[in-house]
Amino acid sequence: MIFITARFTVRPERADTWLDLTRSFTEATRAEPGNLFFEWSRSVDEDDVFYLVEAFADSEAGRAHVESPHFAKAMDDMSYAVAARPSIVSTEIPGMSGWGEMGEIVPRDA
Repeated sequence: MIFITARFTVRPERADTWLDLTRSFTEATRAEPGNLFFEWSRSVDEDDVFYLVEAFADSEAGRAHVESPHFAKAMDDMSYAVAARPSIVSTEIPGMSGWGEMGEIVPRDA
């Protein structure tokens, strides 16, 4: 599994429309063969910071994503809305195929 987390600092005037701006990119990526998940979150501490957590089944799926027309369009669209170059962590996790269960917390009744 290729696991990627990216941090986007968005121009303050674009923060409230960021998810609308990225919606078609998000939907197209989620429909790609080999995409395991593609999720946006907004920082609870900084209104203009968004995190993207995504994963692909393998390097071929990741390469196809980066070479897709919707990726190129999104990079152009986002360039007008970001305040700085995004930061990224990308790694391969052998043997994983998605989210696993966290063993330390088990749901129980209150």
